[in-house]
Amino acid sequence: MRILITNDDGINAPGIYVLEKIAAALSDDIWIVAPSEEQSGAGHSLTLTSPVRLRKHAEKRFSVTGTPTDSVTIALRKVLDSPPDLILSGINRGANLADDITYSGTVSAALEGALAGIPSIALSQVYSRENIGNDVSFAAAEAWGEKVLAPLVDSSFAERTLINVNFPPVQAEEVKGIRVVRQGFHDYSRGTVVENVDPRGFAYYWFGLHGIEHTPGHDTDLEAIADGFISVTPLQLDLTHHASLASLSREFDQ
Repeated sequence: MRILITNDDGINAPGIYVLEKIAAALSDDIWIVAPSEEQSGAGHSLTLTSPVRLRKHAEKRFSVTGTPTDSVTIALRKVLDSPPDLILSGINRGANLADDITYSGTVSAALEGALAGIPSIALSQVYSRENIGNDVSFAAAEAWGEKVLAPLVDSSFAERTLINVNFPPVQAEEVKGIRVVRQGFHDYSRGTVVENVDPRGFAYYWFGLHGIEHTPGHDTDLEAIADGFISVTPLQLDLTHHASLASLSREFDQ
């Protein structure tokens, strides 16, 4: 089985080495093509107004001066001589839960793989607020990564879908298990925008996404992580709100 690994934290991020170690238990044919620098929050963006450069670090290890989506595109079209059997994106430093997935370069790299018809999985290690700015422990992901991936690799993915996995911010022995759950909802309406002035006297703004959990039930990725479980969420590329098709069509049939 050929596995392509990518991420949005960059080619030298700690999480990508953790994922490489986990993947090695599943395959001996592992390729890494990742952004040369951190691209957190890049979403599903492509680099269109400047050239993208490819650098070879080792026989099967490359970096790309672009986004996670660029990395997957370059990997599939220029690096690999045949498509991989699986794409793994991560392990991200920080959560990709609920609405965060729309901003996430980690999830978007897996989304690009799904668009190409390749089974793709995004993986993220949640960390507690106490660890912000400090070294993040990937202990839960290291201990449980293979246990999560093994059954997913053996399963069949529905067309144009991907899997989003998050590991809770606890030690490996404190993980309570694995839950398959739906995507939750963050209320970012109270997110902060910090304004300041740089040394040259120009104003700048820094976004702070402090989400408020807002889920109608208790069966989402947010609650699973809060309860100490690993969350596994199937996502689909089709964003159509099918329930509105008929009523909206009637508005134009008058």
